[in-house]
Amino acid sequence: MTARRIYLDANACTPVHDGVAVAMAAALVAGNPSSVHAEGRAARRRMEDAREAIAAALDAPADALVFTSGGTEANTLALTRCGRGTVVVSATEHRSVLDAVVGATVVPCDGDGVVRLDALDRALAAEGRAAVVSVMAANNETGVIQPIDEVVRVARARDALVHVDAAQACGRIPLSFRASGADLMTVSAHKCGGPAGIGALVVGPRVALTPRGGGGQERGRRPGTEAAAAIAGFGVAARHVAKGIADGARLASLRDRLEAALPEARVMGAGTARLPNTTCLVMPGVASAIQVMALDLAGFAVSAGAACSSGKVAASHVLAAMGVDRDDAGCAVRVSLSWTTTNADIDAFVDAWRDLRSRLGVRDAA
Repeated sequence: MTARRIYLDANACTPVHDGVAVAMAAALVAGNPSSVHAEGRAARRRMEDAREAIAAALDAPADALVFTSGGTEANTLALTRCGRGTVVVSATEHRSVLDAVVGATVVPCDGDGVVRLDALDRALAAEGRAAVVSVMAANNETGVIQPIDEVVRVARARDALVHVDAAQACGRIPLSFRASGADLMTVSAHKCGGPAGIGALVVGPRVALTPRGGGGQERGRRPGTEAAAAIAGFGVAARHVAKGIADGARLASLRDRLEAALPEARVMGAGTARLPNTTCLVMPGVASAIQVMALDLAGFAVSAGAACSSGKVAASHVLAAMGVDRDDAGCAVRVSLSWTTTNADIDAFVDAWRDLRSRLGVRDAA
């Protein structure tokens, strides 16, 4: 058992960057960003400074950024308030996308989890109505990166809007809202070193986002008093995005070393481009829940699939969509690294994984 906790669940929630808590504490003063007095103007200034920093990290216009309570709300707004009644999503999307609209058309992926562009084109042609397509930049469970430029090309030919859930990609791979051609993009602070409870939706010029009623905040696109302290923390995290991307080569090296040290494991999505920090490992014959609990007792934080089900360890719809058989899908855990991960952490995890496998008597396949 390791003598200290080793956190390897960054895709669920990243460690916060230096300065985030300080900025949030400084913003926890009286002053509503919509008020015209000095305190209100100061709150507005902090909020707009953060907006500028986040927009710069995404290569997006600052006035296109709409603050939300997180990635889930941003995804819901994108798909339900963009003015398109037809919604087409890929099969490996986050549940907040898959469940946002009842009756959405689901497009299959290949064995590596990459959306099938031919199937996307057929789905849009069959709809016969203006649609919005939602395909994530990178998968939260496997790290698989989607070909967003090709998705945009297919969608544009069918006059469809494109929404990109970039929550996992922000701070890990380069992102440019302008260059992507997307119409809508979701980001979430706690996936890139900021606080939980704050996210943003980038809204392009082809979209007239319909508000849900209420006040006129966020240029009338998302009512409710803005969470000024959380936004300030998000702004600090955004200033670390370039550093996080630069750290990608180191993280990829650590991930690759981990995978090479565990030849007994099956790696999901290994045949295509993935986030540098993410690996999804199958220990055949050992249920995901058992692995997560045993590794937790050994001092390691990992997860089984997405951390969005109130602590449940459930079958992964992502692996099912990839064609992984039910037995193997039920034996997968996700290991996701952060800027705090070291070589020693990887060595310790490899030892713990092997020890668990040995203690449970798992044999190599014949």
